[in-house]
Amino acid sequence: MPISFDTYARVALEDDDALWELVGGQLRQKPVMTVEHDGSYWNLAMLLSKQLDAQRYRVSQNGGRLRIASGTYYLPDLCVIPVAVLHRLRRERPGELAVLDEPLPLVVEVWSPSTGDYDVEVKLREYQLRRDMEIWRLHPYERTLTIWRRQADGSYIETRYWGDAVVAPVALPGVEIALAALFE
Repeated sequence: MPISFDTYARVALEDDDALWELVGGQLRQKPVMTVEHDGSYWNLAMLLSKQLDAQRYRVSQNGGRLRIASGTYYLPDLCVIPVAVLHRLRRERPGELAVLDEPLPLVVEVWSPSTGDYDVEVKLREYQLRRDMEIWRLHPYERTLTIWRRQADGSYIETRYWGDAVVAPVALPGVEIALAALFE
């Protein structure tokens, strides 16, 4: 039997030991990840935080829940949230679960053996339906980065990076990420 958003929000806020998503009316616990998985997004979070204007953006690691039109709520490994959105949430929904409806400049999933196929086959399409500007999938074992960038017509162009590539997120001017630094 599907659970309500209110039940999901209560579980997510009260369970300090787990990270929860709501998928098709069912609770889904994010599994514990490998050191390679966590290391990749920790490195990315650090690099982004050093380059982003803290007055304009926050880097969230397993923090903001992205609402999908179907009533699903995903918790990406990392996302960049405009501070204006966070201020609005605090003003309009103080004390409530952070749920993000608006498209974000950057959403990141890191490939893992347990969730890799699911992230690409399911979450990627859902993030595109949300109209997020850039969606990244880091693959810590292949040491690659695949990016889907939203175009003016609403479509996405996929580009894959590896080696010594330096990537500049389109929606985050002035930010450059050296791919090699993500997998150190």
